[in-house]
Amino acid sequence: MTQLIGRVVATERKPNTTHEFHFWTSLAAQIGIGSIVRVVAEAQTVYGVVVEGFSYTDLMSPLHDYIGADADPEAEAHAPSARPEIRLYSAAVLRREPEEPVQPVPMGAVHLADDSDVVVGLRMDSYVGVENETGIPLGLYTSGGLEARVYLDADFLLGPEAAHLNITGVSGLATKTSLVEFLLASVFEHMPENKGSVAAVCFNVKGSDLLFLDQPGELDESDLHMYGLLKVPAEPFDNVRYFAPYRADGWNLNTLRTHAELMSNVRPLRWGLKEVLQFSEVLLTRDDLDAKADALVDFIRDRVLDQRFGPDSGHAVMRNHLVRTFRDLEDWFDDVLACCEQSGSDRWMTHHTATVRKVRNRLNGIVSRAHGLVVNDDAVSDLPWGDFEDRAVYVVDVANVEPEAQDLVFARVVSKLREGLESGTLGVKHVIVFADELNKYAPSDGPETYVRKMLLDISERGRYLGLVLFGAQQFRSQVHRRVVGNCGSAIYGRMDMDELATPGYSVLSPATKTKLASLPKGDLMVRHPHFTQPVFIRFPKPAVMRGRDGIELFAPRQELPFEDAIAQGLKRLDDRVPLNEVKDLIAGRDRAEVLQAFHHTERGQPDDALAFFRSRLKKKIASEVVETPRRPVAVPEDPYAGD
Repeated sequence: MTQLIGRVVATERKPNTTHEFHFWTSLAAQIGIGSIVRVVAEAQTVYGVVVEGFSYTDLMSPLHDYIGADADPEAEAHAPSARPEIRLYSAAVLRREPEEPVQPVPMGAVHLADDSDVVVGLRMDSYVGVENETGIPLGLYTSGGLEARVYLDADFLLGPEAAHLNITGVSGLATKTSLVEFLLASVFEHMPENKGSVAAVCFNVKGSDLLFLDQPGELDESDLHMYGLLKVPAEPFDNVRYFAPYRADGWNLNTLRTHAELMSNVRPLRWGLKEVLQFSEVLLTRDDLDAKADALVDFIRDRVLDQRFGPDSGHAVMRNHLVRTFRDLEDWFDDVLACCEQSGSDRWMTHHTATVRKVRNRLNGIVSRAHGLVVNDDAVSDLPWGDFEDRAVYVVDVANVEPEAQDLVFARVVSKLREGLESGTLGVKHVIVFADELNKYAPSDGPETYVRKMLLDISERGRYLGLVLFGAQQFRSQVHRRVVGNCGSAIYGRMDMDELATPGYSVLSPATKTKLASLPKGDLMVRHPHFTQPVFIRFPKPAVMRGRDGIELFAPRQELPFEDAIAQGLKRLDDRVPLNEVKDLIAGRDRAEVLQAFHHTERGQPDDALAFFRSRLKKKIASEVVETPRRPVAVPEDPYAGD
């Protein structure tokens, strides 16, 4: 039997409507902002959530109390009788039964919600406790001493009905990353069988936030209790892979996860000319390139890259080229400009030499701006496209990378994910992409960037493919409206009062805003398509090690000298590799030769890393470029020379 706490009341000044009602309670009632209640009347039952509270006595004016106490604040303690006081609450309607006709809330008794009322009031009965259940546990509704499970509908979280999740809150207090870690564990455990496989790709953009997902964290009794109620294993993720670019030296990985015990599942990100030209617009902004330069970049991408180009194939240059790397491209530019100088022309084909020089400088600048990620040679490593595993987490660490390189990583990774999902070759049916700092990647103002266009495309069309965005930011108002507006679910942690004063939060009551501004860690407000009003919940700490704890326990090692870094890198690939033998093997050798052999070993992932590395050192990795002596060549007349 549910607890009776009050009665619905309607006055001339505060009438009940179809979407809001008022009720009074005694002082002892365990109810507050966010509490769910049930109104029982003769013809219908109404569920509501408290959004505002008031306290009333029999006084008409504060002056009456002042006079009655003879202006003595202590007089109340000696008064012969206490003044009558009631609490009046306003509640927003969650659901009514029957649904039609829609009428003002009737007079009736008000009961505090129990577990079944929470399920019905939040419309979770349509996807929880039914055949083909799609509920994903998010947390517990804990008002009034109750511990009722709150579920998100997988169809509205991962698609196809709706998709995407957005999390907002101040840095350090809103537990945005913690919620994503817990929710991923919940999705992996409760993903409906009929929805297929799922993996997650997380971009680590701040410090060590996501670098210890495979290590256990500290949980107290209350957390373990919540894990038990929510039926989510209180364990770290058992299948996590990490990816990070190299530092500028080319042999130390640019990540804080460099402790010897943790390096076995860290893989490098190394991209060459082909990968960069696919997304040149990410690094080359409108300030860098105009329409003419764009045309030359397109020409290089379509007519030069990975194709034989030279006099033997009828091209207006002096040498034969096979452009596959940035070094090859530099030789090609030298040849093109030499042809123009020899012929005395200021154009090469339809491209002005000034445009050629400009594009050359911009493309060469990419290597220096994203050094360690973008390399001169063609030894390219990547995420496991076409080989993603079910319930696996792939963390891409770009926390210490330049902003331009971060944009390139995000654009290329997400584009490849989309291609794999479209073709059905990725290995999983759904991919969750977690991106923090959305106000940086998809700001509400500023120039239109490639990354922002990509985020817009994911939010508007990704659910059809199974590409789901879990985004987080400190200020929702500063994120592009179409990105946050297309997120089926929204979660709010502790908020800044200035943010709550923006127009986007005008639909919330003053009491709800006040509660949001003072939420403790672990408490959140949730909006979901099935919930007609926001609901406050609590979730447990994630069962993984916090970033700052991981840094203390697994202190990152200092940058290693060349020989040590190569030896440790091979041991990362194959634990059987003897370090001293590797150092002796590469002592006195040319560094470029050793690095090339090492990166080929990384890319090949052989069973015997040392044997493969040794064979690469012995074998000359020859370029396939066929060069001929320079010779004069007539530059074709430019049909647009007179323009």
